[in-house]
Amino acid sequence: MEVLFKVIRQTENSSPVVQTYRLEAEPGNTILDCLNQIKWEQDGTLAYRKNCRNTICGSCAMRINGRSALACKENLRSEIARLENIPAPGNKASSIPEITIAPLGNMPVIKDLVVDMSSFWDNLEAVAPYVSTAGRQVPEKEFLQTPQERSLLDQTGNCIMCGACYSECNAREVNSDFVGPHALAKAYRMVADSRDRDIENRLENYNEDTKGVWGCTRCFYCNSVCPMDVEPLEQITKIKQEILEHKQVADSRSIRHRKVLVDLVKEGGWIDERKFGLHVVGNYFKDLTGLLSIVPLGMRMIAKGKFPLSFESSEGTQQVRSLIEAVQEEGLATGD
Repeated sequence: MEVLFKVIRQTENSSPVVQTYRLEAEPGNTILDCLNQIKWEQDGTLAYRKNCRNTICGSCAMRINGRSALACKENLRSEIARLENIPAPGNKASSIPEITIAPLGNMPVIKDLVVDMSSFWDNLEAVAPYVSTAGRQVPEKEFLQTPQERSLLDQTGNCIMCGACYSECNAREVNSDFVGPHALAKAYRMVADSRDRDIENRLENYNEDTKGVWGCTRCFYCNSVCPMDVEPLEQITKIKQEILEHKQVADSRSIRHRKVLVDLVKEGGWIDERKFGLHVVGNYFKDLTGLLSIVPLGMRMIAKGKFPLSFESSEGTQQVRSLIEAVQEEGLATGD
């Protein structure tokens, strides 16, 4: 079959350009096979990373038709079928299929499809992704784990550090302090590891402002693009739950945000915004600096008639409260 490859090419500190390559390929060929064919037969200057060609090393991650994926995993047949299910005005069924290839996002381009992953690795290091020093001391006998304890590490242990989740992370795009979903998924592996002896310090670190778990915007992109089903968002949620179980409401604004939201919805069926700001930012009138910081906003809202003077509970408050309590009880019963 005939395919057009539109590759976004650029060098460091230059504007990207689109270069089109036409090639004959088999439907079962992977995207990496096609890039190799282009490099070997048409343009030897095309730069991209590759290694195992077998969905193990993660080197060949790139954006394929707008989403981050492994070039060695995706093939022409499945990619064209996916594109056919996406409405595209003006496209004709008889036209030559087009595959657009671009470098990963949230990282500067070195050349073509090769990006500088320094921030990716630095943020991974920031969560200390290894068993604590105390846990690594040579014991009198080997560390033993039950099958259940070991099973907690299986999903996060599948991560191959390809960078797909980091590339698609909306939080990382707007917040350079956020360590990223890859780092927090690996962080949960340490939290869940029965051999680790530094859980309290870890949770303190992961709870810090928007650098850690509270910086996640829950956009779900990290889960949707992960080629190994690590589900980083789920691991971030598990860390949040651990933090909430170990910390008190007064410990940080992020914790109050989560707990106050649930409490207010249980109380009235939806959020009483008057109390929300006072409880979260003002720490139940204990944080004078926080209270003063929201006074200007409150005054502007009052002046424009946007400040609610009363609050009416929703008609289904009791049902909402029952649902929340049922979920909380189920979480306690299962340990989630």
